[in-house]
Amino acid sequence: MDERGGHVPQAAIVLVCAATLCFATLDSLVKYLSQMYPVTVLVWARWTVQSLIIICWLGPQMGLGLLRTDNLTAQLFRGAILIASSLCFMSALRDMPLAEATALNYSTPALVTIMAVVFLDERMTRIRVAFVAAGLLGMLLIVRPGSSLFQGAALFAIGSAWFYATFQVVTRKLAQEDWRTLMFYQSSFGTAALSFIVPFIDWPEVIRWEHVVIIIVCGLIGTLGHYLFLRAFQLASASAITPFTYAQLIWATLIGWVAFGSFPEFWTLVGMAVITGSGLLITLHERRKARSAAIAAPTAVD
Repeated sequence: MDERGGHVPQAAIVLVCAATLCFATLDSLVKYLSQMYPVTVLVWARWTVQSLIIICWLGPQMGLGLLRTDNLTAQLFRGAILIASSLCFMSALRDMPLAEATALNYSTPALVTIMAVVFLDERMTRIRVAFVAAGLLGMLLIVRPGSSLFQGAALFAIGSAWFYATFQVVTRKLAQEDWRTLMFYQSSFGTAALSFIVPFIDWPEVIRWEHVVIIIVCGLIGTLGHYLFLRAFQLASASAITPFTYAQLIWATLIGWVAFGSFPEFWTLVGMAVITGSGLLITLHERRKARSAAIAAPTAVD
C-alpha cells in the first residue's frame, strides 16, 4: 500500500481515472442539455436519480441506520453546499467551454488550504502561501480580465470551486461518520430541497424522451463515478490518489474538443498547468506533513 512503501496500487489508479472519465462525461452531457433545459431542473434530476440509486443500493443493507448521524446539522449543511456547487458549476458549463470550467473548479485545493487556516486553525506557512498564490494565478490566466472568458460564467465556475472547498472542509469535520451515511445525506438533502422549487420553474412544453434517458444516464454515471472513487479509497490513501484526479482535465479537454469543437487557447493551457501544479504540490506538501491525509477528499467535478 502507498502508506508503507510509497507504491500506489495500479488498480487504484485505474479506478480514479475511470471515475474522472465518468465525471467528465457527465459534465459534457449536462453541457448539452443545459442549452435546452433550466439548470435547476438538471441539477434536481441528476441528484434525484443518484438519491434513488443510493436508497435502493444501501437501504436494504442499513435500513434506518442510513439516517444515523452524530451531527445532523453539519450533514444537512454539507448536502446544501454540494447542491450549491452543482448549481454553480452547471451554470458555468452552460456558457463556458468544458475544459476551462473544469480547470477553474480544480482550484479547490488552494481554496481548501485557505479555509483550513480560517476554520480548522491550521497554520498558513510561507510555502502554503506560495501554493495558494500559484493556484489563484492559474485562475487569472484562464479567465484573463478583458478576455471573452471573463464573464458571469467564469464567476459561476469560481463560485463552484469555493462551495466545493467548503464541502471538503465540512467533510473533514465529519471524518468519523459512516461513508454510506455521508453519501446518503449529500445526495438526498439537496434533492429534497430542490423538490420544493422545481414545480415553480418554467419547464419546457415538450421534453423529448431521449433527453429523459440522458438525464437518467447522468445520474447513473455520477453514481458510478462516486462508487469508483470509493473503491479507489479502499486501495490507497486520498493523498496518494489525488494526483491522478487531474486526469479529469485531460478527459474534459478531449471531450470538449471532439464533442463541442472547443480547444483551450495557449494562456488557458498555461493556467490549467499552473492550477494542476499548484494542486499537486499542495497535496505532496500536506502528505509529507501527514496532516489530514486520510480524510482529505480528492478534487473531482461531479
